[in-house]
Amino acid sequence: MVVPMMHIHEDHPLPADPDWWRGAVIYQIYPRSFQDSNGDGVGDLAGIINRLQYVAALGVDAIWISPFFPSPMLDFGYDVMHYRDIDPMFGSLADFDALIEHAHDLGLRVMIDLVISHTSDQHRWFRESRGSRENPKSNWYVWADAKPDGTPPNNWLSIFGGSAWEWDGERMQYYMHNFLKEQPDLNFHEPEVQDEMLDVARFWLERGVDGFRLDTINFYFHDHQLRDNPALPVADRDYSTAPEVNPYNHQDHVYDKSRPEMHGFLKRLRALMDEFPGKAAVGEVGDAQRGMEIMGQYTRGDDMMQMCYAFEFLSTEPPTGERVGEVLKKFDRLAADGWACWAFSNHDVERHMTRWHLDPALYRVFLGLMLSLRGSVCLYQGEELGLGEAYVPFEELQDPYGKRFWPRYRGRDGCRTPMVWISDNMHGGFSEAKPWLPIALDHLRNSVADQINEPQSMLSFYRRMLAWRKQHPALIKGDFTLQDTAEGYVSFVRTLGDEAVFCCFNLSNHDQSVALPEGDWTLIPGTGFEAHLDADGAYLPAGQALFARRGGT
Repeated sequence: MVVPMMHIHEDHPLPADPDWWRGAVIYQIYPRSFQDSNGDGVGDLAGIINRLQYVAALGVDAIWISPFFPSPMLDFGYDVMHYRDIDPMFGSLADFDALIEHAHDLGLRVMIDLVISHTSDQHRWFRESRGSRENPKSNWYVWADAKPDGTPPNNWLSIFGGSAWEWDGERMQYYMHNFLKEQPDLNFHEPEVQDEMLDVARFWLERGVDGFRLDTINFYFHDHQLRDNPALPVADRDYSTAPEVNPYNHQDHVYDKSRPEMHGFLKRLRALMDEFPGKAAVGEVGDAQRGMEIMGQYTRGDDMMQMCYAFEFLSTEPPTGERVGEVLKKFDRLAADGWACWAFSNHDVERHMTRWHLDPALYRVFLGLMLSLRGSVCLYQGEELGLGEAYVPFEELQDPYGKRFWPRYRGRDGCRTPMVWISDNMHGGFSEAKPWLPIALDHLRNSVADQINEPQSMLSFYRRMLAWRKQHPALIKGDFTLQDTAEGYVSFVRTLGDEAVFCCFNLSNHDQSVALPEGDWTLIPGTGFEAHLDADGAYLPAGQALFARRGGT
């Protein structure tokens, strides 16, 4: 049953700033694992409402909530069965309305995960589409005949392993699925599909959401001719969007995604969003070879998406000073006219504390780095506690991706385990029941309760750095000039008006002396880092950062 609209965007207005998203810090909530309110071991919307004060106190600008739509949960909400409702395990539309109201009262904007490149095979649209080749929705999904020998139409591969085509004995054709075979791809070449997806977006905008995280934004369109993807030379393979064990990396994905028709649809979506002032979207660009280039294309100008993120800093490649410099130069070359949303962790990758083998000091430096880059920021729940990847044994594994490639790839469950609110409870204060995923013992030692009143804790550091950043608008919306990348450090300057902020990060294991740009620079206090200025410029001990100001007040 659909609950009447509350028009929350009118009753609880936030400060009018159509550019709020530019430089915003967005906190990702994975609802299954944030807070359980009804004792079933799965997080829900009421649980999020109960914890919003904590999120607001962090100092973030918005939350992004991963999918909560009705779903068979084979991919935990990313297999949508109904786009205009809430899965009962998470609550109701009334709960969602209450969440928006409470978030807005706390000054938090709410972005939701819009998954429109594919649906669940349980969706009524797919059930109708597979029924015949002549029904009204026969062209709503990507169907193709078998080759004469009965094999799939082409060589396209699924992100989850194996062919991207599944034979359907009812329709006697193959359908395309970029992910699980239970997640058939919608056919965006069909105008009715585009119209329906825009109507879905309108439904949630009218309900008061402040924007969208667009799942797999570059997967919406496929090559109409179904041409084979070319092979990718071993030397050119990049494992940032799929693990090395996955043959998906063996292809150059030029025909199964990132097609030029996407630009027209994004312009339609942006035009719809512009009917609702102050809304914004961030797109997930999944492409190992051209992610940054696509990010630039999808965010360039005023008629595309506001933000996108690629996978350069979500990969396993160690982020040395040289590597960070390479990414920033690449961004300046391919996407300088666009807008990035930087993230080091999310629900799809190993937590960066573990992935990059960081100690707590260097972990703090990377927060300073991310908060200083030109772009917006996504933080992932638990990141502020310094959580590493949790070990989940195979018998408790839920993620189909991990089950498919175990043990060489353990899947995504290790970053999805529940938040730890207290340490003196076997379930970490997340639930009164056994959680849907086990809680790691080392996570309990890093609970919110143990850190929130400890000035030197990671949580306190995150709160302090987010508050400190708001005092320096140049770090939020300023211009960016890369200064230097050498010997394990990276430095750049952010400029807004008459204020310039010099940012330098020593990512090496030895002390560094770094030259300052021309001008009279003053150390900016308040970060807790141990670097300082001396007669030679900037002195940074190993694993430290420095911020200095020129001009301004």
